[in-house]
Amino acid sequence: MKKVLVLEDETSIRDFVIINLRRGGYDPIEAATGAEALAKFDAHPDLNLALLDVMLPDIDGFQVCRQFRAARPAMGIIMLTAKSQEMDKVTGLMTGADDYVTKPFSPAELTARVDAVARRIGGTAEAPPDALVQGPFVLNTKNRTLEKDGERIRLTQVEYSIMKLFLESGGAALSREDILSTVWGGEHHGDVKIVDVNIRRLRMKIEEDPAEPQFLTTVWGFGYKWQ
Repeated sequence: MKKVLVLEDETSIRDFVIINLRRGGYDPIEAATGAEALAKFDAHPDLNLALLDVMLPDIDGFQVCRQFRAARPAMGIIMLTAKSQEMDKVTGLMTGADDYVTKPFSPAELTARVDAVARRIGGTAEAPPDALVQGPFVLNTKNRTLEKDGERIRLTQVEYSIMKLFLESGGAALSREDILSTVWGGEHHGDVKIVDVNIRRLRMKIEEDPAEPQFLTTVWGFGYKWQ
């Protein structure tokens, strides 16, 4: 079974999540504090999926997310946010999270989100071994890496999926809804703002000036386009 770290300080919520993850075929590893989560992260080198609450008694979930992402760039990370904490969603995505689930959430929604992230980090044995080349970029679809002018750019699995989608688009303009459906899956019912945040994060890695992007440009009122 695939291991998933559940970092949540409220026992009732953590127990609810763990029960449903086990029903979904996962092996949950629970933590009630950020320090405990970091210790269990180090103790399980094969751990590559995590659910992180934002509000914790010691350090916040954003700091845990940053440390997880720095140590394991391909790890799948989902933030657990309160319904009223809109900025937590944006901050979580900017610090390296792949997705977020808003409390309260149903067992079906939780499992669907985890399944979607697990599929993305599960590898792509069927992916073609050839590379996608556009200008200074080389996207290797076999080992899921990106280089710009020969320099490796570290991507999350979501960022890789977005980059691959645009390099395969032939320069077509893609709506936010198209990107959301393709990258996060048709079962994802989150806000399309998750697309904007991840595009912004990707631009910070691939553009010389993210405020004036040359490659990943905005089509106002619609979506984005690869130049």
